[in-house]
Amino acid sequence: MKRPPIVLLVLDGWGHRAETEANAVAQGAPYFASLMGEHPHTLLTACGREVGLPRGVMGNSEVGHTNLGAGRVVYQDVTRIDKAIEDGEFAKNPAFLDLIQHVRQNGKRLHLVGLLSTGMVHASDHHLRTLLELAAAKGLKGDDVAIHAITDGRDTGPRSAAGFLETLEDACERHGVGRIATLVGRYFAMDRDKRWERVKKSWDVMVHGAGEVRDSAVAAMKASYESGVGDEFLEPVVIRGQEGLRIEDGDAVLLFNYRADRMRQMTDVFVQDGFDGFDRGDRPSIKIASMTQYRDDFSFPVAFPSTDLVGIFPELISSIGMRQERIAETEKYAHVTYFFSGGREDPYEGESRTLVPSQKVATYDLAPEMSAEGITKAILASLEKGETEVYVVNFANADMVGHTGIFDAVLKAVQKVDECLQRVVAAVKARGGTIAVTADHGNSEQLWDFETNQPHTAHTLNPVPFVLIGPDTKGVKMRERGALCDVAPTLLGLMGVEKDPSMDGVSLILP
Repeated sequence: MKRPPIVLLVLDGWGHRAETEANAVAQGAPYFASLMGEHPHTLLTACGREVGLPRGVMGNSEVGHTNLGAGRVVYQDVTRIDKAIEDGEFAKNPAFLDLIQHVRQNGKRLHLVGLLSTGMVHASDHHLRTLLELAAAKGLKGDDVAIHAITDGRDTGPRSAAGFLETLEDACERHGVGRIATLVGRYFAMDRDKRWERVKKSWDVMVHGAGEVRDSAVAAMKASYESGVGDEFLEPVVIRGQEGLRIEDGDAVLLFNYRADRMRQMTDVFVQDGFDGFDRGDRPSIKIASMTQYRDDFSFPVAFPSTDLVGIFPELISSIGMRQERIAETEKYAHVTYFFSGGREDPYEGESRTLVPSQKVATYDLAPEMSAEGITKAILASLEKGETEVYVVNFANADMVGHTGIFDAVLKAVQKVDECLQRVVAAVKARGGTIAVTADHGNSEQLWDFETNQPHTAHTLNPVPFVLIGPDTKGVKMRERGALCDVAPTLLGLMGVEKDPSMDGVSLILP
């Protein structure tokens, strides 16, 4: 006889904040509020050291889902890289040194491609400046290094890039190496939903020099701001005087983002022989490396390879013959599969996956309901079949619409998730199952920056909720202020499954 279903429902970007002003979660989710009032619940830390990030750094979807699945604090790539810088190992990394040696021996150029950001979600400006320092120490000078900067505005303030670029220019001058060659917003360069027309713009500016020519990087940003366009949506720019710094045959390219999901498509354009997303024109033959492993089938050198996680939640439930299903729309599909499985691409034995296509819109404020309805129908249909015992489901709305900073749209997004949540909870309860509702990080609970007096479009440092609804949860007492790593041990305990010794998370249920 199969067990009643247990559902881990991740409300992406759904943080907790006591103040209700500019808080779409507090204003738009009455059903969720009723769950918090009627069922065992607690708040979880989803940022900083408790999720393997540096102190004070906001969490993100990759980090959140990795910790949720692993049942332990997973030290993130940014932490590993920072440590390598501190102990001197960064400067000895063969992936970096091989590129620099290639450039020096062949009279070619090193191109640094990645997100210019202090947000610490996809890349670190500190890592970029350290790469410039390393290049200078190894004898590269001036325009031996070209920087193709992707502007953020999503994990940072929407008009932050001008200041970041000034800091970068100072670093180039201080080290005597590096020229900012091109700029483009992450909306184009870091798409992950196969909107190849966006990626093409990024490719064309870096490789073919196709972009608006501006006198300087800072001038380009100021002109963009004056036209009402923030960092995320910056159209391709070529810096005047640096037109010759496009990526050419024989050059070396280092992709310095450490988060994988939003660099895979751009990487495909650089390395895939059979690429058919768009016409690349003359594709340069390059020597390439990346900061981390973006995908298992990429065979080029990686500075910081992935570390294997064993004894994680999905592996344990697979090992005892339980069937599991992962459900998400395109925008968060990698998070409930690859990241929740600790960086594993392939499904476990007994694991099925349901991908609901994300809507094809320019920005999600235009469709704040996103694909929540399709996700809800998918889980209800699966519950009706009764073949699956464990579900991991993601609703992306509060995060993806939250990043727009448009309050009315985010409110609609939260309201849609709240409505879907009610239907899913009812269906699980009708089958005697248990549902754990949580989030991977905050976002939609804080949509205005009261210090800068502008929309808040980034993730937050706020805690996230954890609510437990089920037939055996009446009277359950929860620990205060756990972390995301405690969710997996909690669910395993409810199933009567012993956690792996490598899990340092502990159950949120008090004995």
